[in-house]
Amino acid sequence: MSQDTLLLVGRAVGDAPEVFETHRRRLADRTAFDTVEVATYDAEPVRELRDQFADHPADRVHAVPMCLAHTRDTVDAVPRALAHLPGEVHYCDPVGRNPAVTEVLAERAVNRVSPGADASLVLPAFGSGSTPHQRRAAEYHAERLRERGDYGQVVTCYLLQNPTVECVRYEVTEPRSVAVPLFIASTPATEQRIPDALELSRGGIEYADPLGTHPRVTDAVHAEAAKGRVLADAGDPGAFDPDVETAHPVATDGEGR
Repeated sequence: MSQDTLLLVGRAVGDAPEVFETHRRRLADRTAFDTVEVATYDAEPVRELRDQFADHPADRVHAVPMCLAHTRDTVDAVPRALAHLPGEVHYCDPVGRNPAVTEVLAERAVNRVSPGADASLVLPAFGSGSTPHQRRAAEYHAERLRERGDYGQVVTCYLLQNPTVECVRYEVTEPRSVAVPLFIASTPATEQRIPDALELSRGGIEYADPLGTHPRVTDAVHAEAAKGRVLADAGDPGAFDPDVETAHPVATDGEGR
């Protein structure tokens, strides 16, 4: 009988290991996978994970990158690390464009600033607005939150390029503002870089927690894993053959291969 594993893959930064483990425990109680596991790395996915993956017993692995949107790691290094798994691998999308995540962002915002036409909601994201994965995820949630009409203004900004986090204070037009970081776990970026760039000490902008262990984030991970399993059962062409030396899973971000 074949064994299916759901594998949550992410960088071990900040409280990410604890956050990932919380989601793993919940998923182990509710998914149809035989096992649910976490694989973390510090800086080099291939070097740090290849030996662990080489002896993995599962016949089929569904890997979900534990980030809001694809990064350089999850587009390149993580797939190359997954290629060391001996079984069939299906690479799922991150949770970045899932309606459940929008609900968490809205809840995080409300906990800091009450909704109203005189309030702005800021979504600081990793990366830059010029890279497609981060931009798509940030704008997906920004548009959904605009449609809700809870805030007079919803803006996105990024750590690396325009529109930058440093500039967003001068872009908001409402007297009250709240920033909700588009990150799953607390990291040096959410704890220091973004607050410093927003100049929180000046006042005027409240700062919310990242997505963290919210149950709806678990729902989003479950949805991506379930989608990946359905595609796999239907003969998903995204699976790769571990016997082909150059084969590795491909990040699609829902856009196709």
